[in-house]
Amino acid sequence: MRELKELDPKLSAYFITDRKFGHQTTELVDNSKLSIQVKIIVAGKLRRYHKLALLKQLLDVPTVLRNLSDMILVLVGFLQSLFFLIRIQPDVVFCKGGFVCLPIGLAAACLRIPLVVHDSDAHAGLTNRIISRFAAVIATGAPLENYSYPTEKTHFVGIPVDSSFKPVSIAGQRKYKDRLGLHDITRPLVVITGGSLGARNINQAITAIAPHLLGSCALLHITGSSNFEATVSAAPEHIDYLLKPFVSDGTAKIFGAADVVVTRAGMSTLYELAAMAKPVIIIPNPLLTGGHQLKNAAVYQKAHAAIVLDENEIVCDPSVLERAIMILIKDPRKRQFLGNNLHKFAKADAATDMAALIVEAMATHGGASEHGVD
Repeated sequence: MRELKELDPKLSAYFITDRKFGHQTTELVDNSKLSIQVKIIVAGKLRRYHKLALLKQLLDVPTVLRNLSDMILVLVGFLQSLFFLIRIQPDVVFCKGGFVCLPIGLAAACLRIPLVVHDSDAHAGLTNRIISRFAAVIATGAPLENYSYPTEKTHFVGIPVDSSFKPVSIAGQRKYKDRLGLHDITRPLVVITGGSLGARNINQAITAIAPHLLGSCALLHITGSSNFEATVSAAPEHIDYLLKPFVSDGTAKIFGAADVVVTRAGMSTLYELAAMAKPVIIIPNPLLTGGHQLKNAAVYQKAHAAIVLDENEIVCDPSVLERAIMILIKDPRKRQFLGNNLHKFAKADAATDMAALIVEAMATHGGASEHGVD
C-alpha cells in the first residue's frame, strides 16, 4: 500500500476481510498510518485435511455440516461483495489469497473489474485456483515452476514486505531488546510465533520446555489472540519470559531483537525473516489443505536455510524442540549460516514490483478515474 501511495498519492483503498480476522486487520490498518478503510464481509472455507483419508473426512458429520454452512456464508459474502463493489466502483481488486478472497474475487469477475491475484505459498490454494482463471495478472511468492498458472500472465515477484524488515547490527539488536524491556540485553532471545490466531501445539510445547530454556536464553512468546489466556495459565513466571497475544505494530523490531525465531511455515512471515537474515526453526502445520505449509518448509530445508521440525514429534516429545533451540543458542556460526542462506530468498523489490503490476492491470484493463483498490 505504501508503494501504491507513492505511485498515486490520491489513491483510496479498502481492506476487505472477514469477521474472524476483523480485529487484527483493524489494528494493523490503524498502526499503518495509511488512509485505508476496513470492510468486513462474511466468508467460509472448505475444510479438507492433509493426510486424512477422504472417506474419513466425508464421515466426519460435524465437519461436513460446518462445510455446508460455510458454503452459505460464501454465497452471502458474494452478495455483500457484489453490492459493495457496485457502490464504490473500484479500478482494481487485489486478492492476496485465503478463503475471504473467494466471494470478493468472484464478485469482481462478475462485474468485470480487473482482478490481480498474489499467491504466497509454494502450493496454490483452492481459492486462488478458482479466481486466478478470471485474473488479469497473477503474481507468485515462489518461482513459477511451483505453479500451473498460465505463464503469459504470471510473474514471480516474491512476497512484499515492509522496508523496516532488514538486517540489524548487534548494537541495533541490543537496542531493540532494551525497548522490549529485557533486563539483560546480552542474553540470547528466542521469539516464538504461530500466526495471528496462534498455534496451540507450539504454545504447549514452549510452555513445557520453557523452564529448561530460561537458564540459557530469554523468550518472547506471541501466543495468538485465541490462545493467550490458556498459554499464560500454563507458562512459568519468569523475568525473561514475555508473552504477547498479538503484535500489530513493531514486528520488525521484535524480529530484529531475536537471535532465533520459531515459527509456522507461512510464507509472508518467512520472507520477513529472510529480509532480516534471521536463523529460523520452522514447524509447519501438517493438516492444512494440500500440505502447503509442508511444501513451503521443504523449500527452505532443501536450501539449508532453516531447521524444520515435525509437529507430531513435538507433541509427543517437546524436548525435540528444546534441543533444536539449544543447538542454535550455543552455535553462533550455525545461526549465521542459516540466516545467510535464508536471506538469499529475500526480494527487496517485491512490494515495488507488485504495486507496478496492480497499476498496470488497472491501466490495461480499463481502470476508471477514481483510483480505488481493494
